[in-house]
Amino acid sequence: MTTSASPLTAEQLSATTLLRFATAGSVDDGKSTLVGRLLHDSKSVLSDQLEAVERASLGRGQEAPDLALLTDGLRAEREQGITIDVAYRYFATANRRFILADTPGHVQYTRNMVTGASTAQLAVVLVDARNGVVEQTRRHAAVAALLRVPHVVLAVNKMDLVDYAEPVFAAIAEEFTAYAASLGVPEITAIPISALAGDNVVEPSANMDWYGGPTVLEHLETVPVSHDLTGCPARFPVQYVIRPQTAEHPDYRGYAGQIASGMLRVGEPVTVLPSGRTTTVSGIDALGVAVDTAWAPQSVTVRLADDLDVSRGDMIAPSDALPPVTQDVHATVCHLHERPLRVGERVLLKHGTRTVKAVVKALPYRIDLSHGLAHDNDPAALEVNDIGAVRLRTAEPLPIDAYAESRLTGAFLLIDPADGTTLTAGMAGEAFAEPPSAAGGAAEDEGWDF
Repeated sequence: MTTSASPLTAEQLSATTLLRFATAGSVDDGKSTLVGRLLHDSKSVLSDQLEAVERASLGRGQEAPDLALLTDGLRAEREQGITIDVAYRYFATANRRFILADTPGHVQYTRNMVTGASTAQLAVVLVDARNGVVEQTRRHAAVAALLRVPHVVLAVNKMDLVDYAEPVFAAIAEEFTAYAASLGVPEITAIPISALAGDNVVEPSANMDWYGGPTVLEHLETVPVSHDLTGCPARFPVQYVIRPQTAEHPDYRGYAGQIASGMLRVGEPVTVLPSGRTTTVSGIDALGVAVDTAWAPQSVTVRLADDLDVSRGDMIAPSDALPPVTQDVHATVCHLHERPLRVGERVLLKHGTRTVKAVVKALPYRIDLSHGLAHDNDPAALEVNDIGAVRLRTAEPLPIDAYAESRLTGAFLLIDPADGTTLTAGMAGEAFAEPPSAAGGAAEDEGWDF
């Protein structure tokens, strides 16, 4: 048995859009089987991959190929029959390219779901039709809301085990939609499926003629997504200062990096943050060619009209659309490390290309995801997988947008200064901003008591 399809040409691939999506759900809800069925039925599986799955399935005593093994790549996970790590797959159809993240269902791996959904434009939340909406379902809906994933699909799986009953699907869809909408999820689409049998995954189900909506793949191919960041204010984190010192360009000084959002234009007034010094863009080089305009996510070299002190970690932004510059960061975070995060902890805060010293000043609350977004006030610490609020004081001013405004320039990491371990992923909220001109000096960092 083999499954194959003619590969898409480079021209076809370049003409299609890209959708990043993540799957989530409780243990044994069928996430990996859904992804495997999606890959198999859309003819996105190479014959040797399918043969490997068939061999592994026979080794486990299964008569039919276990499509879940297409994403459960680690041997330990296969032996346990569960998904532990985030499994990424890349595939394409004639209409769209996809990057999917199959995330684990266990409560103790909430951090993995945060990782998988952090860049997702759509989340597929699976529910076992026999069990309905459970605590972990609510947890995943809350994470999607916190990460501001714009589209959520409720896939009510294992409909074959409830005789494809419409009332079962309708009740689950109504409960989940009301709950997710209360958290602020902007768009929810409910689809009844059987991942094992293939109903409504790629092909419409003959067993559910009462359902007239799209299949999972049809929805993934047609849901509107936008990669156009040019409508946002320009943000250009400096990665590298280029000074070639050549006879041809003896005075060349350029600032290389990737435009995170917006557009930059030659002649545009800009401000270098956090210093607050102003100048204009005198030139933009893209792949060694001078251009008048550049936009996200292009990697370019920007030249400025004035000789300013600009270094890696600084941000160049339009003078009329600056981000807040602050040393007091208020954020929602997901703690990723087994060592708890406590008040007084000394950490490094990595935001874009800038890394600064910071101290945890307060932990206002921990979010109890099993009850919506209820707060457990003033926790002693944030444990691994906990999501909560944190107040940080940085040693230097930081230009940081609210996460609600930008998922790119509003995100940051907290790092252990001793060994470089990533501790916490953060989403900046409302900060007490200072004017750039007043925030130019770094705080005294003796003893890290900012």
